[in-house]
Amino acid sequence: MKGDSEIHWPSGTKPRILGLIPARYASTRFPGKPLIDIHGKSMIQRVYERASGASLLDHVAVATDDPRIKEHVEAFGGNVVMTANTHQSGTDRCAEAASKLNSFDIVINIQGDEPYINSTQIDLLASCFKEANTELATLVKRINTEDELSNTNSPKVIMNAKGEAIYFSRTPIPFLRGVDAGNWLDKHVFYKHIGIYGYRMDILKEITVLDVSTLEKAESLEQLRWIENGYKIKVAVTDLETQAIDTPEDLRQVLNSKESSDSNI
Repeated sequence: MKGDSEIHWPSGTKPRILGLIPARYASTRFPGKPLIDIHGKSMIQRVYERASGASLLDHVAVATDDPRIKEHVEAFGGNVVMTANTHQSGTDRCAEAASKLNSFDIVINIQGDEPYINSTQIDLLASCFKEANTELATLVKRINTEDELSNTNSPKVIMNAKGEAIYFSRTPIPFLRGVDAGNWLDKHVFYKHIGIYGYRMDILKEITVLDVSTLEKAESLEQLRWIENGYKIKVAVTDLETQAIDTPEDLRQVLNSKESSDSNI
């Protein structure tokens, strides 16, 4: 990853970039998961420490509506912004938190349930805003297995020649006509979405007041609302894997994995 001084920012001066980690206690599938222990540290602390290692972020904070999370983050020395408990998405929570801090040009939304997040991925996303016309940005990774390609919990992405997302879907896209599904990966490069977002501050304010869109309802993917309303999402390709912890079973897999040593999380 290029250092800050090697990136040409559109104004000649690096914008102020805020890293926010939205975290809520009342998860339907896994209540209290930000505070779960992973080899001696909570998940939220591990994400926070990884985010703090990103060279392009000027400030990192957890955005939460729960006093238990607030107290825990403050106990390990982290920054916290309290938000309302009515937000329907991490984007909405980030918008409120960013408005309270009020001195940043770019906001990076870092998933609070990915203890594997790599600081270089955060810097890669932030660097998308070196292009003056970037409104929104996200990451994708090449799909290497048929299981990944068919997994409906892992959204797929197609991009245009400018490196902007055209569409996201839970099913494989594009459809390869006349090719057996078992041979698709040999005939085409497919990408999956890595759920970290960057927003220009003015654009973040705009997208949070948009109505839920038809495509968003169909796929249950909020980023389709932005595309359907004409916003452009810049895409950067990472070769690093991430692993979200959404359920207790996901946690068991992480704890049992040889890769989940303290040096790797």
